[in-house]
Amino acid sequence: MDRKLALLHTAASNASVFAKLGAEIAPDVPLQHVVDDGLLAEARANGGITPDLNPRVATAALNALDGGAAALLCTCSSIGPCAEVIRSFTDHPILRVDDHMANEAVKIGSRIIVAATLQTTLTPTKEIVERSAQAVGKEIELADILCDKAWRAFEAGDTEGYEAEIVRVLDSAASDADVIVLAQASMAGAAEKLESEIPVLTSPRSGFEAAVKVYKSL
Repeated sequence: MDRKLALLHTAASNASVFAKLGAEIAPDVPLQHVVDDGLLAEARANGGITPDLNPRVATAALNALDGGAAALLCTCSSIGPCAEVIRSFTDHPILRVDDHMANEAVKIGSRIIVAATLQTTLTPTKEIVERSAQAVGKEIELADILCDKAWRAFEAGDTEGYEAEIVRVLDSAASDADVIVLAQASMAGAAEKLESEIPVLTSPRSGFEAAVKVYKSL
């Protein structure tokens, strides 16, 4: 297939993360990285998704599809619901990076912690986990942990400090759960540094693998 798999990012660093995954997992799949950090900035400035944000996300995604992409993966959980809206405007597959992670969390257990470094990510991620549970008729208990101080390090380009703060908060606060969901793709590096024995799920690898599977089925 000559057409590309498009990835919509709201942080340039995520493009690097998924480029590495592409080289490792699916070197035969041509990728198109679309980066618009203004989308996340708008969501943060308004405390979440606004009516004006949906068309902005749609424009970025549809431009990629019109440019030759066969499918699109949204790698930002904060704007994940916007990606779902786009599905009504196109026949191309539109995927959220956290779809598979949410399903896996529900399979593992009923007591689920959703952790994020941005407030705007908590609600969309909790909603998709709840929806996954409803789809299989399972009752779950959801709790959330906000590692808000970590984001300052991320904005400063301090990946080590970012991950260290996530680890500090979760190692001290996360307990009495069956599984921990790290809501943002940028948090994945912290997962292997956690000392908790609770299973920890991240979205980049599983979300990308799911997108590649869909892409190759077209």
